[in-house]
This record gives sequence, C-alpha cells and structure tokens, in this order.
Amino acid sequence: MPRKIGIVLVLLMTLLQAFYAVYAYVDPAGFSVLRDTDLTSLADADWVRIYASRTLFIALVVGLLLYLRNLKALMYVAVFGAVMPITDAWLAFQAAAPMNVVVKHLATVVYLFVTSAVLMRIVRHADDLKTT
Repeated sequence: MPRKIGIVLVLLMTLLQAFYAVYAYVDPAGFSVLRDTDLTSLADADWVRIYASRTLFIALVVGLLLYLRNLKALMYVAVFGAVMPITDAWLAFQAAAPMNVVVKHLATVVYLFVTSAVLMRIVRHADDLKTT
C-alpha cells in the first residue's frame, strides 16, 4: 500500500507541474492570477515563461523517474525540490504578498516532505528485503 501511495503522490506532483508549465507558457497573465501573483506589466510575462520552462523540466524529469520506478532518486528529488518553494515562500513574504500565497508555498514544502517520507519508507523496505 505505501508503494501505491508514493506513486500517486509523485504522479499528482508531476501532473500539477506539467499543468502549471503549459498554462504559464500559454497564458502568463492568467497563470499569474491563478497563483495570486498578478503581473504588474505584461512585459513581465517573459519571467512567467521562464518559470514555465523550469517547471516543465521538473515535470519531465520527475515523470521519467516515476516511469522508471526509480523511487530512491524520487525520494531525493522530493527533499531537494523543497528548496524552490521555501525560497518562493520567503520571497513572497518579503514582498508582502498576501498570506495565502506564502501558505501555498509552505504547503508545497509539506507535500514534498510527506512524499519524501513515504518514498523513504518504500526504499528502506525494499533494501531490507534485499539484505534478508
């Protein structure tokens, strides 16, 4: 059961990142509204598209690792991936963004740590089976 939960958590993360990437590229202004970070100028849309390319890269790498069932690598990706939403939360807080924006980023951190913990349990169990 933990294996299915881990796979579903990673799959949801991958699908959300892919959706965000496509939406941010196709409609930067609409995406910024969705994320509660309205563009002050349409000229800033290029930065949203840069975000889209970064996010698409993440979705593709995580999707490939999931396809290959490399749960150990995904465990580390989940932990190390927390750097981005932690930084985003801090930047949003410093910019006096609405609290719900900061909380969304912090919720992402919690999601990543939960996913990593589930994957760690799966990986340890698999390692235990190999040594016995």
